Amino acid sequence: MRIGLVVDSGCDLPKDFIDANDILVMPVPIRIGKEIFVDDRDPQRARDFYARHEVDKNHDAETAPPSVEQLRSLFLEKAVGEFDYALVQTVPKSRSPIFDNATEAAHAILADYRKYREAAGREGPFRIRISDSQTLFAGQGVLAAETVRLIRSDMKVGDIRQRISDLTPKTVGYAVVPDLYYVHKRARKKGDKSVGLVGALMGSALDIKPILCARQDQTFPVAKVRGFDQAVEKMFAHACGCIEQGLITPIVCVSYAGDPEAAYQLPGFSQLKATADRHDVELLVSHMGLTGGVNIGPGAISVGLITDQMDFV
Repeated sequence: MRIGLVVDSGCDLPKDFIDANDILVMPVPIRIGKEIFVDDRDPQRARDFYARHEVDKNHDAETAPPSVEQLRSLFLEKAVGEFDYALVQTVPKSRSPIFDNATEAAHAILADYRKYREAAGREGPFRIRISDSQTLFAGQGVLAAETVRLIRSDMKVGDIRQRISDLTPKTVGYAVVPDLYYVHKRARKKGDKSVGLVGALMGSALDIKPILCARQDQTFPVAKVRGFDQAVEKMFAHACGCIEQGLITPIVCVSYAGDPEAAYQLPGFSQLKATADRHDVELLVSHMGLTGGVNIGPGAISVGLITDQMDFV
């Protein structure tokens, strides 16, 4: 049985890792002004996007989930002929309709998929499972990377599903954003009141940067630090502490809303890399998906890991 992984483009993983492990990406359209972009995890497209567009609070930008019909076509034309069992992981359903659209699309292919399998020379039934990652950005990336590791270990699909279900509540994505007011404006447009205007304005005036945590389908601040560099360094230091205590899975993901090479220059990154190397933890660095860049702003940095450490220290 060939098991495959399908993710949306908000899942922050390097393109070479995606290609090497045959991960299928569900693209997400983005509109900025009158222009439409497709976020498909292509690094050059992302570099051009971040370089050409000052995605600031003055731009009219929004993301839209792929439709049921678009996902149905993707599953039939790509997943059905490549995999016997497709594990689909999405951004939290509280944040986007992608989970619901993928679920509907999975039901919609049942009557038609056999002819696509025959054309691809594959025998037997096709199965698909949709799951909610309950986290964001690099957090979604690390859950996907661990799924790939389990698939490569030849674990049975039922055991993989159970393992990922157990790991999902312990998967966390942290993020530091340069501009709180930007996040407030984007959140308000989407009806998310988690970043209050007064807090956003005070944070901008005092240069207070919260470290955000996305876990178990909730997003909340775990610390407030004066200065962006200091907040990033504290976030990376926490990740180092989690590695030293012992992660549940030996993978850490980092994503940056811009050219990922800039992540290597941020305060605390060199210590994170050294700690990961010392403990044989794989460190995967990528650009933040364009949906993430639109929603929390260019220059944002995220780190994802799977850990028993629920407290931020």
